[in-house]
Amino acid sequence: MAIVDWLLQYAFDSRASDIHLEPRRDSCNVRFRIDGILHDVYQLPAPVMPAITSRIKILGRLDVVERRRPQDGRIRTRSPDGREIELRVSALPTAFGEKLVLRIFNPDVLAQDLKRLGFTAAEATTWRRMVGQPHGIVLVTGPTGSGKTTTLYASLRELATAEVNVCTVEDPIELIDGRFNQMQVQSNIDLTFAEGVRALLRQDPDIIMIGEIRDRETADMAIQAALTGHLVLSTLHTNDSPSAITRLLELGVPAYLVRATLIGVLAQRLVRTLCPHCKASVDMSKDYWAQLGVGNEVAMPATVSKAVGCLECRQTGYRGRSGVYELMPLDAALQAAVAQNPDLANLRHLAMKAGMRPLRHAAAEKIAAGLTTIDEVLALTPDPREG
Repeated sequence: MAIVDWLLQYAFDSRASDIHLEPRRDSCNVRFRIDGILHDVYQLPAPVMPAITSRIKILGRLDVVERRRPQDGRIRTRSPDGREIELRVSALPTAFGEKLVLRIFNPDVLAQDLKRLGFTAAEATTWRRMVGQPHGIVLVTGPTGSGKTTTLYASLRELATAEVNVCTVEDPIELIDGRFNQMQVQSNIDLTFAEGVRALLRQDPDIIMIGEIRDRETADMAIQAALTGHLVLSTLHTNDSPSAITRLLELGVPAYLVRATLIGVLAQRLVRTLCPHCKASVDMSKDYWAQLGVGNEVAMPATVSKAVGCLECRQTGYRGRSGVYELMPLDAALQAAVAQNPDLANLRHLAMKAGMRPLRHAAAEKIAAGLTTIDEVLALTPDPREG
C-alpha cells in the first residue's frame, strides 16, 4: 500500500524514533515520537486501518489472521537515500482494533562515537578505563529510552577488535553488527537472559553484553561470568549510579560478590538540545539558577539560551538530543561501604566525595554551554539534594 510507504518516508524525514498507529472508534491516530516527545501527525479514516495493519503485519512476518494476542516482528527496509533501516513491529489488541508501534532503528544513530553521544573528554576517558578492564561488571542505568543501548553499542564497537570474542544476549537485537556474536532472548523456548549467558560461557567469550539484568538468576550468571575472567556489560533500570548497587543487593546478590566484581556504573539521560535555527538568548536571575541545586560546582552565566520554535523543529524549540552522564567507578571507599550493606544516601555521599558528578551537574554544564534549557534539565534529572 502506498500509504504505508508514505508513512515510513514521512517518519524517516521527521527523524522519528517510533511510529504509533492507534485505532479509535471513528478514526486512527498517527503519532511520531521525535526527540522523546510524541507528536500528532495525521488522522486516518477508521475503514483504512485494517488494510494498513495487514500490510505492516505481512512486512513484519506476523500472523495476519491472529488479532487476539500481542505479536512482535521486524521489517527491514531502505530510506530514500539508500540506507538500510530496521523497524521493530509490536501489535497489541485494543478495544477498537490492533494498535501498532513501529520502533525505528536508524544505524546512523546507533553507530555514533562517544563524543557525538555527548560525553566530555574527561567522561570518555573514565568510561574507556572502566570498560577496558579484563574482567568484571560495568552497568549502564537509566529509564527506558535514555540511550543505554546506544551507549553500549558504541562501547562494544571500540572493544571489538580482532583479538577478542564479543558476544551479546539481547531482547530484542536492536542492530545487527558483524563484529559481534548476537543472540536473541526467546521466552517461548525458555531461552532467557540467564540461559543465554550460561550458553555464551561455553563459547569462549572475552566480553559479554547482557541486554538487561531483570532478576536474581540473570544477576547470578553475570556475577559468575565476571568471576571467571570475563568483562560483562549490562543495563539496569535505576534513577542514578549509586542506586545500581542497592538494586543488586535487593535482587539478592551477596555484598561480597558485588564488591568483588563491580567495576563501575554509568547513569544517563537524554536531554533535548535547542534548535540552532530559532534559539534565543535570555537573562536568568540567581533565584532561577537556584532551582537546579548545583551550588557553586557549575559556573552559571547570566545569559543562557531559550527554546522558541520554528518550522525546522516543529515549533518545539528543540532539535535532537544529547546524553548527560553520571560516572561512578568503584574506588576503595565505595567497595568498603558495599561490604557493610550501606544505605543509598551514604553511597551517594561517598561517590560524590570520590569525584562523581551528579546528572544534574552534568546537565547544568550543557545549559551553560547554550545546548539546552533549565526546564528540560529539571524535568529529566533527579535533584542531587534529595536522598
